[in-house]
This record gives sequence, C-alpha cells and structure tokens, in this order.
Amino acid sequence: MKTIPLTIYALLLATGSSIAQDNVQRVKTINTKTSTISGSTQNSGKLGRTEVLSTTAFPKRTNAFEVDVKKAFNQADKQTLVMLKEIEKVKVAGAKADQVSPRTLEDGNLRLVASRDWTSGFFPGELWFLYQYTGKQQWLDQAKAYTALIEQEQFNGKTHDMGFKVYCSVGTGYRVTKDKHYADVIIQSAKTLATRFNPKTGVIRSWDHSTDKWGNPVIIDNMMNLELLFEATVLTGDSSFHKIAVSHANTTMKNHFRPDYSSYHVVDYDPNTGAVLKRQTHQGYSHESAWARGQAWALYGYTLCYRFTKDPAYLKQAENIARFILNHKNMPADLVPYWDFDAPNIPNEPRDASAAAVIASGLYELSGYSKNKNLYLQKADKMLNSLATKYVSPVGENKGFILISSTGSKPSNSEVDVPLSYADYYYLEALLRYKALKR
Repeated sequence: MKTIPLTIYALLLATGSSIAQDNVQRVKTINTKTSTISGSTQNSGKLGRTEVLSTTAFPKRTNAFEVDVKKAFNQADKQTLVMLKEIEKVKVAGAKADQVSPRTLEDGNLRLVASRDWTSGFFPGELWFLYQYTGKQQWLDQAKAYTALIEQEQFNGKTHDMGFKVYCSVGTGYRVTKDKHYADVIIQSAKTLATRFNPKTGVIRSWDHSTDKWGNPVIIDNMMNLELLFEATVLTGDSSFHKIAVSHANTTMKNHFRPDYSSYHVVDYDPNTGAVLKRQTHQGYSHESAWARGQAWALYGYTLCYRFTKDPAYLKQAENIARFILNHKNMPADLVPYWDFDAPNIPNEPRDASAAAVIASGLYELSGYSKNKNLYLQKADKMLNSLATKYVSPVGENKGFILISSTGSKPSNSEVDVPLSYADYYYLEALLRYKALKR
C-alpha cells in the first residue's frame, strides 16, 4: 500500500490535486483496465494504486527566507485586473478573433496568442489560482470564460503541448471544481496526445516542423505533458495512458541526460528503429550547454512522475537534476538563473524568472518525497523570495504581467528579458505550495 507523505498531501491539496482531493480521509483503490502498448516499460495491467491520506495538521517550518504570500497575491490580483483591461484594448484595436490568451510583451505591446499556441493555457490557469487563493466570484467567472477558449485544443493532434495548453487550464479547473465536463476534456486530450506516441521510439513526438533538421524530435519540455496522461488513467482506469507516460519518461531518462545530469533540449530519434540520431540544445547557448528552463522542466517532470508511480528511479533522477541546478557554479546568489548556465558573458547575461518559478515549484513538491527536504525547502524559499521581491512588476505596469525578466529563446532573439505568461503561472503555483507547507 502506497502512502502519500503528509506534507506533500497538503501541498497537493492546496494546489488542487485530484490525487489529494479525491482521497481526503478515506482509502481509494484504482483498478485499471489492462491495455498493451509496444515499447512500454512497466506498470502494465492493474495499477492497483491504494492511497491512505489524512487531514491532520503538521508543524510550521521556519526559514530565513520568508515569503509574504498575501502581499504577493495582492500584487497578482491587481496586475491581473490590469491584464484583463489590456486584453480588451487589444481586441478592440483589431486583434484576430482567435487571439485569446496573453503570452508576452513585444516592443512594449501586449501579444495575444491563439489557443493552438503552446502558452495559451497558462493565463486561464493563473485565473484558477487566483480564485483558489481569494475565493472571489470574479476570478471564478473569468477562469471559466478563459478556460472555455482553450477547450477546442483537446482535438488538436498536431502538437505535443497538450499538457501546457489543456492541463494548465482545464486540468487546473478540474482540480479546483471537480466539474465532470473538465474531466471529459482531459480524457479526450489524453487520447489525442497518445496518437503522437511511437512504440518504436518509446516516446511522444514533439515538433512536426523543421523536418529538414529532425525526423522524430523529442524536447525535454515534453516531460511536462505526462501529468495529463497520468491523470487520464486516474480518471478512467485505462492504464494505456499511464504506460505511454512511463515509456516516455524512461526513454527520456536514458537518452536526454549527460553524466552530470544536465539535460539536452532536443533528442532526435530514427522513427523506424528508435536509434538516437542527434542530441542538441536548440534554445540554449550551445548544444552542450545547460539551458536553464530545460533543466527546470526536467526537475519538475521527474518529480511529478514519481508522484504518480512511486518509482524510486524517478525520485533519484529528480534529486540528481536538483543537485546539478543548485550546485552549479554559475547559479546567482539570488537563485534566479541566467537563461543558460553556460552562457559566455555571465554575469552580464539575461536572467530567466520563468526557470526560477518552475524550479521553485518543483522543489516544493520534491521536498515531500526526498530525504533532502530541508535543503530543497531552503533553496525554494530563497528562490521564491527573490521572485516576489526583485522580479515582480510594479502594479499597473507591463500590461498586467506579474513577473518581469524572463527569457524565451535568446538564440532566436525572441522574448529576451520580458514578462512571460508561464513565469506567472508557475510563480503562483509555487506561492500556493509555499503556503501549504507553511500553514
């Protein structure tokens, strides 16, 4: 029988996890239907996952790096009100009808994107987080409205970004409300995402573009889509989704990482044999450099894989990735990374607040599983404190974005030292996780 640690249960409950919410003060056993997928590596047949949870309170922890959650959410509340007004201004000015979600600033102007863009789900997720923290009807109404604009992506099989688009919006909505409609969207999204799984490679294909460069590319970001698949098995009892996620995680663990546990960005596979053709870092300084947000995706991804599987290999992988990140000689004192750990002009390189937000949120969850709990909490607290004090936008500025100083893709000179929606999303998630562990 598997037991979720008390601290991580409270954390998951605070961020709306269905694993926690479905099991408050009771035992739940999930027997999953047997489904065979060639190339899957474990957990076939029944998952038989039994969880015993308790709502007993746990002691507060103390740390030198306190985060004023109330102040942080007050700033986020005010900024998001600004954002809603700015979105309407852009629409009135003639934005295309399919531009539905804010992504960043371009030359100081708000850029909206269509639901098919990989970042479209983050703003609806932020609205759900605001509702979760404040309980305000206004945020519930806005969250529902903006989430509805993303739902059509459940049928879009042309991209691997289903988790970012659907799970950060619809999935967050489901965890908060338990609306069956949202569950249905999650399930259909998982079915669509599963069509991109190649049994010969054992992984979910990432990009369809740039076929002159890659045949079957897989990016480390793809680890973030596995939560959607794991959740679909929880919702349906169909283990096929779980097995695809496990196969992808295991194959990525085998092929994406260097001996020091830093990750490449892109691994290209032969779609017919599964052989690795090349390893590259498309958005980093060089192919052998450690792109900061890629390391963040890896840390977060293997932590969530451990949550769903309790496979010690995933816990060990997450711990090794954390060690690489936290011990790196080029990690700044405030723990907000430069855009690439190996960028040539450090300390005169742009920071990436989005990487810090993802890492902090991941460390909070990892602290609930690891013997390194105190270290992870200390580092996450310092990272989150830095974001909340040095990287927040003044109220009324930056068109309503919450954080500043993120970097999208410096090699392409795209979105450098600007606000980004996914930085805001993972920042709010990290705040909620911090709050859960402090109460």
